[in-house]
Amino acid sequence: MSDVMDGVKEVIVDVLKIDQKDINLDTRFIEDLKADSMDQFFLIDGFCEKFDLSISDEDARSIKSVKDVVNYIEKSK
Repeated sequence: MSDVMDGVKEVIVDVLKIDQKDINLDTRFIEDLKADSMDQFFLIDGFCEKFDLSISDEDARSIKSVKDVVNYIEKSK
């Protein structure tokens, strides 16, 4: 598994307090993990901090799944 995926999982586990085994590339934040708007804010903030990047509000709105955020981070590197 990629370093990006591992880092994304760390942030999700920390923010949502869920088991890492429940997370894969197809996992959706709202539908599968029951993340609310505040959870989503903290997830985006966590990804920015973990990967030392900035995610615009517009880009954040398009991030719906683990795959979306992994692709975004990999393109931003």
